[in-house]
Amino acid sequence: MRVYESKNIRNVGIVGHGHCGKTSLASALIYTAGASSRLLRVDEGNTVTDFDEEEVQRKFTISSALAAIEWNGMKINLIDTPGYNIFLNDTRSALVAADGAIIVVDAGAGVEVQTEKVWNFASDYSQSRAFVVNRLDRERASFSRALDSIHARFGRTAVPIHIPIGSEKKFTGIVDLIRMKAYTYTPGGNGKGVEGPIPADCEEQAKTGHEELVEIIAEGNDQLMEEFFEKGTLPIEHMVDGLDAAVREGRIFPVLCASAFHNIGTDLLLTFMEEAFPAPDERKTVTGTVNGQPVQRCVSSREMPSAFVFKTVTDPFAGRVNFFKVWSGSVRNDQHLTNVRTGTDEKIAHLGVPLGKTIVPVNELNAGDIGCVAKLRDTLTGDSLSDKHSLIAYKEVKLPEPSIAFAIEAKSRQDEDRIGQAMHRLLEEDPSLRFYRDPQTRDFLIGGTGQQHVEIVASRLRKRFHVDVALKAPKIPYRETIRGTADVQGRHKKQTGGHGQFGDCWIRIAPLPRGERFQFINNIFGGSIPKNYIPAVEKGLIEAAEKGFLAGYPMVDFKVELYDGSYHDVDSSELAFKLAARKAFKAAMQTAKPSLLEPVMNVEIQAPVEFAGDLMGDLNSRRGRISGMDASGGTQFIRAQVPMAEMLNYQSDLTAMTQGRASFTMEFDHYDYVPALQADKIVAAARAARGEEVEEEE
Repeated sequence: MRVYESKNIRNVGIVGHGHCGKTSLASALIYTAGASSRLLRVDEGNTVTDFDEEEVQRKFTISSALAAIEWNGMKINLIDTPGYNIFLNDTRSALVAADGAIIVVDAGAGVEVQTEKVWNFASDYSQSRAFVVNRLDRERASFSRALDSIHARFGRTAVPIHIPIGSEKKFTGIVDLIRMKAYTYTPGGNGKGVEGPIPADCEEQAKTGHEELVEIIAEGNDQLMEEFFEKGTLPIEHMVDGLDAAVREGRIFPVLCASAFHNIGTDLLLTFMEEAFPAPDERKTVTGTVNGQPVQRCVSSREMPSAFVFKTVTDPFAGRVNFFKVWSGSVRNDQHLTNVRTGTDEKIAHLGVPLGKTIVPVNELNAGDIGCVAKLRDTLTGDSLSDKHSLIAYKEVKLPEPSIAFAIEAKSRQDEDRIGQAMHRLLEEDPSLRFYRDPQTRDFLIGGTGQQHVEIVASRLRKRFHVDVALKAPKIPYRETIRGTADVQGRHKKQTGGHGQFGDCWIRIAPLPRGERFQFINNIFGGSIPKNYIPAVEKGLIEAAEKGFLAGYPMVDFKVELYDGSYHDVDSSELAFKLAARKAFKAAMQTAKPSLLEPVMNVEIQAPVEFAGDLMGDLNSRRGRISGMDASGGTQFIRAQVPMAEMLNYQSDLTAMTQGRASFTMEFDHYDYVPALQADKIVAAARAARGEEVEEEE
């Protein structure tokens, strides 16, 4: 592939709800542009952008993929993105490299929940947007109904520039409302429409649509408005220019027609991207930081080189591959750039542009272009690369914390030895993953955006790295605390012949505010306990608290005052005082009202408004407390605080309640008391698991 100037590049994200046909549309665009030899199908598992083994098996996009194609002397970098809510973090990350977004809407289902989310992502990046009503060849497909749903959610600035010829199985072509021409297609053909007159049964609708389009285009442009008032219409060339300007300014969001399966309308869509979407250098400047201070860098090939890494994948053969967007200057093979985060010098070798999993070698990429490079030493997603004499760091995409975690257990010793390295490589590839060990339960945990996300990670460990693991629901990190006070003695005395053991301490124990954990106060006066034994008392208390009293969970949020005691010149020792402190702790628990604490999570749910009542009822049944509600368009946002123990299976339950149209995020907020009924069950289960083991101290 040849080197393209910035003005001849278009970076386009293809986004939308899951199963609306994004990957099929990308395949049709690739075929129409001549980058593949035939029309590839998702059902056949051979599409260019869904090449991962898990994607082929499950038949939906899990991770964003790129394909560089050429059309009418332009280079179009297509970014095919996931549409399911648990993988939308990857969509958000990948869209940072796009300058325009094609929002795909299923002609049968209309606008769905994730459609609104990806619209907001593109809006956050101030990108030009257009809608494509796809699957017009399917049963119950309706362009007018889909258009009504677009208007209901996004307003009347969504303007059709196409209308379909025929419907459902008889959908065979498209009327271009700007040029007032009809294009008919051979189903499954090469995607090139045959120009002809508008069919008689479409003439009236096309005329009305054209007149409305003229008015809308003229409204935002004074010069065009004057011409419209003078002539009553606009010439086609002025309409094209006016529409392109309005799309770039975000005043108009065109609605186009297509059938990805039959490859209808893809040539018109490619031409629309070429004409209406902005070149990357039209952005003029991009914001970065130098030594923490914001600076502006021109998006120009004449600037010093800089690039932002927005995606990393692990290839079994090529190793780590970084995908980046060149923000300024030019990036060339054998060039040296500095990783701004690490200060590492990175040599750019094996530079290429992606076509799915195929990397097409190139020697140079100009400002605004997207490329990839293999075998950089220390560069990961979110890093910035720039010339060492002109360092600049670009803002990385902030992703929400994982909403669910599962315990992971290696099935063999060999798997246990390899799991750390394999997970490290997957973490490089997926910034929304977390892998850590819970210090309390000692479980290794994988945190992800949903159960299916974590299951796919486990599958990749097995298939890609030959590491077999089992997933289990994580243990709840309960804690114990006290609600009352106690004043007790702990006395340890043991004679075994020769030197004995003697330690004696008096303590007062009282609760602390939540989150204060533990406080030790030494109030010994007069030497009733020598100074060198006092740390042993504190250590004995800490060790006893770690093992808890009720159910073996750590005791937290209490203070202990050591105020008296006694010792023996010969028999006292650090061990004796440590054991005495542990006895004092157990004695105190008899009157200090020990209680169980559980983690409470902040939960936010996004769902269609019609499910709000059922969701709130379900949260109440999970001991949740609703803390707030907001509505935006047809989406309801519900915020609540719910015990972690009630949320372990929430992903699957939420999917069942909302037909997969809702998502949620969850993060830890605080610990709170477990109600008595639940606490009794937890304590009984914990004691049964431990076999009522009692530590011998006698």
